[in-house]
Amino acid sequence: MVELRQSLEQRQRLTPQQILQTVLLQLNTLDLEDRIMEELENNPVLEMEESEAEEPESSDKGDQDEGVDWGDLVNSPEDYRIRTRYDKGQEHREMPIPYRPDPIDRLLEQIRLLDITGEERRIAEEIAWNIDERGYLASDVEIIADRLSVSPEKVEEILHTVQRLDPPGLGARSLQECLRVQLEVNSRSDLTLEIVTHRFEDFANRRFEKLRRGLGCSREELNEAMDIISRLNPKPGEGAPTSSADYIVPDLIVEEVDGELVVSVNDSNVPVLRLSPVYINLLETEDGADPDLRRFLRKKVGSAHWFMQAVQQRQMTMLKVMKAIMTRQPDFFRGDTSALKPMVLKDIADRINMDISTVSRVTRGKYVQTPYGLYELKYFFSERITTETGDEVSTKIVKDGLKEVVEKEDKQHPYSDDKLAEIMKKLGYPIARRTVAKYRDQMKIPVARLRRRP
Repeated sequence: MVELRQSLEQRQRLTPQQILQTVLLQLNTLDLEDRIMEELENNPVLEMEESEAEEPESSDKGDQDEGVDWGDLVNSPEDYRIRTRYDKGQEHREMPIPYRPDPIDRLLEQIRLLDITGEERRIAEEIAWNIDERGYLASDVEIIADRLSVSPEKVEEILHTVQRLDPPGLGARSLQECLRVQLEVNSRSDLTLEIVTHRFEDFANRRFEKLRRGLGCSREELNEAMDIISRLNPKPGEGAPTSSADYIVPDLIVEEVDGELVVSVNDSNVPVLRLSPVYINLLETEDGADPDLRRFLRKKVGSAHWFMQAVQQRQMTMLKVMKAIMTRQPDFFRGDTSALKPMVLKDIADRINMDISTVSRVTRGKYVQTPYGLYELKYFFSERITTETGDEVSTKIVKDGLKEVVEKEDKQHPYSDDKLAEIMKKLGYPIARRTVAKYRDQMKIPVARLRRRP
């Protein structure tokens, strides 16, 4: 038997405005530009303000969720400007970048100049298009042969030629083959070729004594051979020329003005939004306006109003978080970049009375330009450890100390993780061996066996 029941419960749900603010908050400057352009395409009521003349400051209007005065909105478009100290009127120049083809383009150009048959050229081009971003062949020879209806031996023959074009090693199937091709092209010594061709496992695992006995060479000869091999390129496909897309665009700028540090949002390329006077006038027309059209415009104006408020709220939140970071890290922003204090997201969230998730969205993937360099906002956050003297220091300082110890070690007898933990304790940082291993992995420092030199 069907039974009807009535229950009362409380649920917390995000409003569409809150969801929009959350989405915009986690975007960096470049993504925000794309999101604004998308909104301009989808909402006819929104348009870009052509004039970049600076408007006088106005007070906050506050939330207008209940009832919107369309006349006030259109008559005061400056209320929705994104204002910072950044001078939008200054000329923005991009550094001209000469065209340089990437490794695959250069390889294809060289293939076109080879004195080979049409079929061989087709095989060579197929090989080139199957090379991954590291420079290695990403497809089996048999698959390429089957795809082109040729013998695997023919593909191997053409691959041998392609691998010896510039840069040498492009199209290799393993690190060993990549290094061997580079040594062959550059006519290196027989010793280096012997190491890479027949004793690669001993080389990769730093078994220097076994290498010396097997090769019958002196320590100096082995050192010279290892130095030559270490200068080879293990990823010949990388190293494409820098383009404008490779630059990091800071989301915030901290600069010194009249002896004081001032923080601003880098909005030089962010469009200034306003409500279209044409559609607002149409909405305010009492007679002759179609009811469906008025309903559509009212919905779009409300959406535009929420969007512009969300963009402004994003700016205000980012400024609050950055100012709080500067307050918590005074020594760093006075110029002592090594004096970074322990700080977690909760410290900033408590200071500005916001949720930790909000601070996390602001700091994730965003950068600040300071007088001392460009830093990701996450850089300023680190855990803390207690030293032998009872002081609390940032884990970044501990990592820097660990890195310095490793750099100064005897490379013939590198320190184990246990030894590193012992040395760090003597320096006043009581950390366990597993903590040393964790920090070492985070800094991409190999284990002692792989740091060893002959």
